[in-house]
Amino acid sequence: MVYVDQLRHYKGRLWCHLTADTERELHRFAGQLGLERRWFQDKGYKWHYDLQPSSREHAVAMGAREITSRDMVRLMQRRKEQRLAASSM
Repeated sequence: MVYVDQLRHYKGRLWCHLTADTERELHRFAGQLGLERRWFQDKGYKWHYDLQPSSREHAVAMGAREITSRDMVRLMQRRKEQRLAASSM
């Protein structure tokens, strides 16, 4: 599943995050959306692309699930916990 959170102001512009259940799924979707791979932000378990409003609308039309910013934080926290659990095995 691919997700977008709410638009918010950051550095004078509106932005949101695009992420997915897997990095592979995210990159495939981002490519279909017309995003360049160099825009990918690999921040450990917080990997994502930033989207402006028009790209967000297009992502939703393509099937991205709209979630709250709080849900996005939870999703990324779950990734962190999974990574820690996997590394402790």
